[in-house]
Amino acid sequence: MTPQLQQAIRLLQLSSLELSVEVQDALDSNMMLELDEDTGTSDDGAADDNNLDDVATDDSPSELNEVDALDDIAEIDVVGSTTEDIPEDLPVDSEWEDIYDGPGPAGAVATPSSGPAEFESVRSADETLREHLLWQLNLLPMTDVDRAIAFAIIDMLNHDGYLESDLQSVCDTVNGSDEVQIEMDEVAAVLKQVQGLDPAGVAARDLRECLLVQLGQLDQTTPWLTEAKQLCTQHLDVLGSRDYGLVMRRLKLSQDELRLVLDLVQSLNPRPGAVFNEEPPEYIIPDVYVRKDKDRWKVELNSESLPQIRVNPYYASMIKRADNSPDNNALKSHLQEAKWFIKSIQSRSETLLRVATAIVERQQAFLEHGEEAMKPLVLHDISEALGMHESTISRVTTRKYMHTARGIYELKYFFSSHVATTFGGEASSTAIRAVMKKLISAENSQKPLSDSKIATLLSDQGVTVARRTVAKYREAMQIPPSNERKQLR
Repeated sequence: MTPQLQQAIRLLQLSSLELSVEVQDALDSNMMLELDEDTGTSDDGAADDNNLDDVATDDSPSELNEVDALDDIAEIDVVGSTTEDIPEDLPVDSEWEDIYDGPGPAGAVATPSSGPAEFESVRSADETLREHLLWQLNLLPMTDVDRAIAFAIIDMLNHDGYLESDLQSVCDTVNGSDEVQIEMDEVAAVLKQVQGLDPAGVAARDLRECLLVQLGQLDQTTPWLTEAKQLCTQHLDVLGSRDYGLVMRRLKLSQDELRLVLDLVQSLNPRPGAVFNEEPPEYIIPDVYVRKDKDRWKVELNSESLPQIRVNPYYASMIKRADNSPDNNALKSHLQEAKWFIKSIQSRSETLLRVATAIVERQQAFLEHGEEAMKPLVLHDISEALGMHESTISRVTTRKYMHTARGIYELKYFFSSHVATTFGGEASSTAIRAVMKKLISAENSQKPLSDSKIATLLSDQGVTVARRTVAKYREAMQIPPSNERKQLR
């Protein structure tokens, strides 16, 4: 493969964010490229490009042949053929004429590239748990020795705010760094002070102590506080196994009374330090928009995510015919690389549009009715329909996102394996998961459905799956087993 073809393949698999970085690098390294800030005059720009073709034809005919060959990449199953190969009678409309020359799609949500920054995007540096605790610690009147012990305790906390080391380790750490020798009771006393800091429950050594510390900071008149302390102190293991009958007998409580005690316990935070480790949300810019227009699903590329670049006409006009000087040859080389880069980006966008169109055509039932109507689909199906290689489909659908009325999905989401049904048809694994989720959401919380029971219910609906397959799908959806889903009410 030529370097130009390798570049086209590499751009094909980039996400929109990675593509923007790649474009910026190209703008920085190639003088012939510039941002096309006036997309409304792109017709003139296309005419300019035609004139620029004449500039470079004299001394590099072989290179231009390679440029023209990019349009035929589909013959080696890498990028695909042009949109002219798509028949006009498809049930899905594709608007390609608005991608480069016109404004963004009518239903698209514009993402401004300039202007005042949103308030949410202007954030100060996130405060860590350690910084939060040290700030509070500096406000407390403490001796230097106690402060050194507190520092050692804070440094030993994990991300959830728990003290994983024992008190002897804290004692050895402080004694090893200072000449003053401390005792275990001093460490225990300072630990109590650290546990009194915010967030409540920090510096606990296990879950039981974490919950008891938080209960100890509540008002003593809090209803059911005594029973909650007794539950966490003596019967936490029984509560973890969801044996509510045994808990009621040991605490001598009725079901309604135990429910009130559990409400109090469940209001506590078992991971007090986790709030300081939350990663900022990642905002996804869709590559493709799908909307319904007059009973037809229309597929459009997000013009805001497409790089708008063009050849700089001023620098291109500096190229002289029949001039083989080093400077002129450098200009010709930059021009050729710029044209290749622009064609590679256009080919990437065109292939993405074709693949998204084919996916929407086959998954219209999902767009109409939801996950339960998802049809089985594999890479080979799209590959065969578009005449592309499966590796090309895999590259196009990785880290590319589609905006639908039901949400934003990665293109990979629409591909799933299938299971044969007793009616002679096929059901996708995505649809089976959706049915499982519906069954579990409607189950009796006091008697949750086991995996075997779910398999039986699916079989009654014509979908034959093994119990282990149900367990695999349930774990993939991060749904706990039946014994952990059991609730008091």
